[in-house]
Amino acid sequence: MVGQTRNNLRGAASGPSHSLRSTQARRRRRATEAGEPELEEEPKEEVNRPELPLPTRRGNLPGGARSYSPRRIRKLKTQNCVPVEMVTRTDLLNGRFQFLSSFLEQLWDKAQLLQRRQVSGKGAFCIAVFVSILHWVHLITLFENDRHFSHLSALEREMTFRTEMGLYYSYFKTIVEAPSFLQGLWMIMNDRLTEYPLVINTVKRFHLYPEVIIAFCYRTFVGIMNLFGLETKTCWNVTRIEPLNEVQSCEGLGDPACFYVGVIFILNGIMMGLFFMYGAYLSGTQLGGIITVLCYFFNHGEATRVMWTPPLRESFSYPFLVLQMYILTVILRTTNNSRRHFIALCLSNVAFMLPWQFAQFILFTQIASLFPMYIVGYIEPNKFQKIIHVNLISVFLCFVFMFGNPMYLSSYYSSSLLITLVIILKRNKIQRFGVSELHFWVIQGSAWFFGTIILKFLTSKILGVSDHIRLSDLIAARILRYTDFDTLIYTCAPEFDFMEKETPVRYSKTLLLPTILVITYFVFKKIIFHTLQLLAFTSLAVLIMRLKLFLTPHMCVMASLICSRRLFGWLFCRVRFMLVILSVVTIMSIQGYVNLHNQWSIIGEFNNLPQEELIQWIKYNTRPDAVFAGAMPTMASVKLSTLHPIVNHPHYEDADLRARTKIVYSAYSRKSAKEVRDKLVELHVNYYILEEAWCVVRTKPGCSMLEIWDVEDPSNSANPPLCSVLLKDARPYFTTVFQNSMYRVLKLN
Repeated sequence: MVGQTRNNLRGAASGPSHSLRSTQARRRRRATEAGEPELEEEPKEEVNRPELPLPTRRGNLPGGARSYSPRRIRKLKTQNCVPVEMVTRTDLLNGRFQFLSSFLEQLWDKAQLLQRRQVSGKGAFCIAVFVSILHWVHLITLFENDRHFSHLSALEREMTFRTEMGLYYSYFKTIVEAPSFLQGLWMIMNDRLTEYPLVINTVKRFHLYPEVIIAFCYRTFVGIMNLFGLETKTCWNVTRIEPLNEVQSCEGLGDPACFYVGVIFILNGIMMGLFFMYGAYLSGTQLGGIITVLCYFFNHGEATRVMWTPPLRESFSYPFLVLQMYILTVILRTTNNSRRHFIALCLSNVAFMLPWQFAQFILFTQIASLFPMYIVGYIEPNKFQKIIHVNLISVFLCFVFMFGNPMYLSSYYSSSLLITLVIILKRNKIQRFGVSELHFWVIQGSAWFFGTIILKFLTSKILGVSDHIRLSDLIAARILRYTDFDTLIYTCAPEFDFMEKETPVRYSKTLLLPTILVITYFVFKKIIFHTLQLLAFTSLAVLIMRLKLFLTPHMCVMASLICSRRLFGWLFCRVRFMLVILSVVTIMSIQGYVNLHNQWSIIGEFNNLPQEELIQWIKYNTRPDAVFAGAMPTMASVKLSTLHPIVNHPHYEDADLRARTKIVYSAYSRKSAKEVRDKLVELHVNYYILEEAWCVVRTKPGCSMLEIWDVEDPSNSANPPLCSVLLKDARPYFTTVFQNSMYRVLKLN
């Protein structure tokens, strides 16, 4: 995936794309339903911002929200709901400190109760439901605070889905607006707008099962509500500041964008309940699950970005990895596994792989973590063989569901599964040669490593998919320092850069990193799978910053082991270990609260007037079949909001698409205008969208478009930049037909 990051997007606009709602009342709503008076409320005096992220609206929500009267405080009788026991352990706290002492005593008892409680039971389920709802509220609060989504028009909401997010959402929109669900599905499976004039199956290419399922649910929901005559949304006229005109904004599950992001946040809310169950099972106590949840919240900014970029593939896929690893842990720990465990593992594998093309590489690291355990005898051969069979079945099912997508058969994951199965079947024959145990381990490990690489290379050549950029290719480019046009397009994006140096510092401030180091030191021999998986996730995150989303949550899960009596029972008998745990959590909470408060303090409102002007001009001044080319992020928005055909888009993995994008981006090179025009004509382009920022933006040394082209095309390095030439005068090969502070639309002559 390629595109500008959230911070870069804000800076690209001529003015700030998110302005503080507290400084100006931008939008005021007026009811549009018949029979209701149209009212405009003057902004009231601003009230103090609460410390906790409440989903309810405050009395004054700048930007035009409906105002509510202040909450009344009920008078309560002076009574204690819980009897207060007298503190008998110490006489240091008495008199006015008696209440504090009593509170600490109760907190101590509750913590000890959670430490003794096992995972099963209604109590654990209730806690899982509670933390799921809490995370769901946290996500929707951050999302709403960031862009004031509830007050945006349909067009503005679409514009917030930048880069590949807009591309994915466009297919959901196509199915929703089609005459029927099946017609919409046929349209995206025979799409001619995304890579004009090619006809492609976008479900197969872009892993769109989430959009298909959500669109089906949306149409079903709206159909049922309409059948009973129930309203599904409320619409308002929103008055915007000059020079923006009045727009309509709709709230409720009947609005497609609200339904779409709502489902994503519900799924990721449920994920937090899975984290609690996972941590509780791993540690053997409910307190361990709570520590996992607390660590996740305290390091939330390092663990996920779903609240900023909901439509990304990881938002749909990652929750199922949590479920898959939980089930796998149960299988590894249980002596006699039932068939339902392996069926659940298979289904969770499929659910993880279908929405995201990178999922296979993550499962490959999982097999790489399990195989050493099998070699040294930590996993029974029969159980390990069943796990491999289940994974192979998962790959085959994904291959079928994705219409024979060859990427599933040519990945490192599928190759490692086949080699592992061969080694398992040939294990007894190798042992007959009478080699020592150490040599036997080396033989198996070498056979697995080199066999996987060779088989992956052969299957890629046979199936013709070696021209796809994969995560492994980016890692190799990082390690070997190899650069070309394609790898630079990826690695120059901040999310594909090395891990930030400040990340370990942030982990340390919440005590997450020190806790994990201590746990790893003590438990390597007992929890070996999770330790090896942690090392794999650490390596990926160091090389590619975006993959912190695997490392941070896994660290949070492993932090639960601090409560494990199985691992630290010897310490429980010597010290008041519960006091140690509470002390660690207290210290974590100090920086954790600061991190949460920083997230809650992000208050903004989306506004991108230049792009809105561009889209409106395209919709009303060009033919519906006019073909556009330009920067990948902008093309996704053009395709989504105007439904015009485009020739390139942000899903950069396909070789043909990379070749098209390279031609399109030659407008930012030093080639001649005639050469670029002729290449664009071959792609059937009618209009080219030139962005002045792309002529000069440089995310880091060597990463401006001109520098990338100088690496790719050194023969023209002495020529002037074509972008500068086109900005001065696009003639005779182009004609400028529209321009504003950010964009210029050039018509090809």
